[in-house]
Amino acid sequence: MHLKTAIKAAIEAGNEIINVYNGMFQVDLKEDNSPLTQADLASNEVINRHLQATGLPIISEENKEVAYEIRKNWQTCWMVDPLDGTKEFIKRNGEFTVNIALIENGSPVMGVIYVPATRELYYATVIDGKAFKYTIETEAAVEEILNRATPLKPSLPTGSVVKVVGSRSHMSEETQAFINTLSGQFDNVEMVSKGSSLKFCLLAEGQAHIYPRYAPTMEWDTAAGHAICKALGINVISVETREELQYNKPNLLNSFFLAQ
Repeated sequence: MHLKTAIKAAIEAGNEIINVYNGMFQVDLKEDNSPLTQADLASNEVINRHLQATGLPIISEENKEVAYEIRKNWQTCWMVDPLDGTKEFIKRNGEFTVNIALIENGSPVMGVIYVPATRELYYATVIDGKAFKYTIETEAAVEEILNRATPLKPSLPTGSVVKVVGSRSHMSEETQAFINTLSGQFDNVEMVSKGSSLKFCLLAEGQAHIYPRYAPTMEWDTAAGHAICKALGINVISVETREELQYNKPNLLNSFFLAQ
């Protein structure tokens, strides 16, 4: 039931985003100087409306942050980025997503990623050990999507080639150093660039093998993609702790991580 709710919320939010994307929109700056558009807010409103019906608490980039003293008692909660890749949205390159994840005891157990520009939907429930993709060509009921979606299959580096996911907006010195270490292990290191949580989707689809992230991300940036990858046996490991990324932490900032 929660999966269907999240899928409905993501698609409807995506429609709101595209309505803004196809017109003229204003860009404001938040306190941390990150960009904010009407699309972020419209998407957030739609998603909150759907998810509030589940009775579970919601952590969203665009909601007021709840104090950890309260959050620490949440065994289960939603983790939402209503518009991941606002910079890509502003550039109008289509590489932005709606991210909705379900967190239980600090771990992602379900993830939904929707790409409004291409109408591609990715989703997974971790316990099922499967992840799926569906492209919405015409309006479809959620049951139809679940019945017709294509299973995703990751891939391992073959022969002497490894494909590394990079970002169009971020490339740190640490990332470059990591890529340099791979150059000593493989004859050919290919870079695959994507914005937002689409980087996780590349791993899930087998279009890339490793996603090194040596730049800041927040929990809502990664939770849905983490769930989709985790369902397929792809690990998302903190560089700092050498353990799986955790969620609903006192500080919602992620450590650097490797997904592979």
